[in-house]
Amino acid sequence: MTATVDSDPTGSGSAPSDIASDAAADLVDSSFGAPTALVTVPKQGTATETAPETAPATAATTVKHTVDPDSYVGPSPWQRFTAHRFGRWLVGRLPLFAVLALQVALAIRLHNTAFEDEALYLYAGHHEIAWLLHHTPTFDNYSTYFSGAPFLYPVLGAAADGLFGLEGARLLSLLFMLGATCCVWGVTRRLYGRPAAACAAALFAVAAPTLFLSRLATYDPMSLFLLAFSLWIVVATARGMGPLVLLAVPPAVLAVGTKYAGLLFVPTIILVAVFVGRYGGRMKGTGEARRRGWIAAISRGLLFTASFAGLVYGWLKLLGHSYVTGITSTTTNRAAGGDSLGYILKLAAELGAGVAVLAFVGVWVDARLARNNGESRAAVVTRVLLSSALAGTALLAPAYQVHLHTATSLQKHVGFGLLFASPVAGVALAALLQVGARDPRRLFAGLMVCLALTWAAIVQSTQLYDGWPNSSQMVADLQTQVRPITDRILAEEDEVPRYYFSNLTEPYQWYSTFSFTYTTKQGKVLTGVPAYEQAIADQYFGLIVLRFGPTAALDNTIDGPLMAKKGYTLIAKIPNTDEYGTGYYYIWRSDSS
Repeated sequence: MTATVDSDPTGSGSAPSDIASDAAADLVDSSFGAPTALVTVPKQGTATETAPETAPATAATTVKHTVDPDSYVGPSPWQRFTAHRFGRWLVGRLPLFAVLALQVALAIRLHNTAFEDEALYLYAGHHEIAWLLHHTPTFDNYSTYFSGAPFLYPVLGAAADGLFGLEGARLLSLLFMLGATCCVWGVTRRLYGRPAAACAAALFAVAAPTLFLSRLATYDPMSLFLLAFSLWIVVATARGMGPLVLLAVPPAVLAVGTKYAGLLFVPTIILVAVFVGRYGGRMKGTGEARRRGWIAAISRGLLFTASFAGLVYGWLKLLGHSYVTGITSTTTNRAAGGDSLGYILKLAAELGAGVAVLAFVGVWVDARLARNNGESRAAVVTRVLLSSALAGTALLAPAYQVHLHTATSLQKHVGFGLLFASPVAGVALAALLQVGARDPRRLFAGLMVCLALTWAAIVQSTQLYDGWPNSSQMVADLQTQVRPITDRILAEEDEVPRYYFSNLTEPYQWYSTFSFTYTTKQGKVLTGVPAYEQAIADQYFGLIVLRFGPTAALDNTIDGPLMAKKGYTLIAKIPNTDEYGTGYYYIWRSDSS
């Protein structure tokens, strides 16, 4: 119980009880312990002083209760939770958890049968596991034409596929992409603060390439996560000793090993290592910012570069020439395509222009905020260089695809650029929303930007995931016809049915419409269209599956003899829909099989 004592021996007419009551209330508010009894001690004039009671009260003393002991309430459970270190950590990341939940909700709504690349990598992974465990032949040299090391993601993805099926492998990709979102949050929080971190994580999480990769069992999610993790380590160790940057090297090497195209984004990590290396933490005594010189910062970047190059060189020397062949044929010296410049740029703009534009605006916003905070010219220049390096990375994937004249895999590669651009884009969006808190018009503009980007991502990710035909009915019909061991099967995009029939057929039974070599009965070796035509004439294939998709030109060529019923009978015509419209699967059975 808290009490005050009124005493006015001078008869001055002052109100010491009111002053004492205020002091007692302040003491109760500042301490969650038991209430304390206070006594007002009069002084000359009208002033009074509140002091702890040291002597028994006289008979004339009047006690006034200011807090009812029965109504006193201590800290609430929420206050006790947030007072704990873990509670503060958890509350501070509630926006991140909300973003992750949104990413999961938007990703799991995507459904389709196995994509050609998914089927290929998971099928190869199962055979790599069989070779590692039992030395079972793979019947293929995957390292010569895979765009990533076949013993990394394919093995990991196949393990998930073996345990939980295709959905298990896709769940693994979702976990990788959620991890990448967490890294975007962590990088942005350290560089630009919490409001920007929340916006950056949201921009990355709901981007169409992110949602698409969250449900795609290929190299890309794993490689992207490893690059994000390496970037986070580079930023997180900026305040420590220079050699700590070496912790970021193994994830970067693994990212490139998982998908060779990841090498395109390693220079950005090196630049970030240099620019954030200029910041060296704070002085222990004064807490003032301490900045390293350019020589120390550049040395940090060179240390990362030398270690990365050494590990990659050692890896290639250890694995052999076949991996060098795979890197050159799929990445560094890839055959040029025939897609137009306008088509590639249009597709890239649809997938990532919103975040890219916000990122370049964020460069200017961050520089302006740094100047307003009184940072030196050198510090502002460093921040501009850092933000420009991150924002400019959004242009790397489209530029690479333009160089190759192909839009193949652009929907996946754009996601890598958005990983680096999102932190700076978060700065621009956070600034717009914060200014909007004082100006309803700007708040409306910020909310409309968020809504437009989210809606576009939902529509685009759905279109991307519906971009290949649903093969469930084709697989069901083909299963009634396939004969283990003996049948030879020519199939357009043979990776898909081969994956679904991996327990029923052998690798040597499958032939693709992309390339084929045939030796005639007279010993003549044929390739290309003549090889297919002669093999069909000889009824070499027991089953033929065409859909007039990626190899429509070849399909039209060999369709004539099939339609003429020269040795083959059409047993099924199955409708399908992809990004180009409605088509059909045609299944032919040899009359002699």
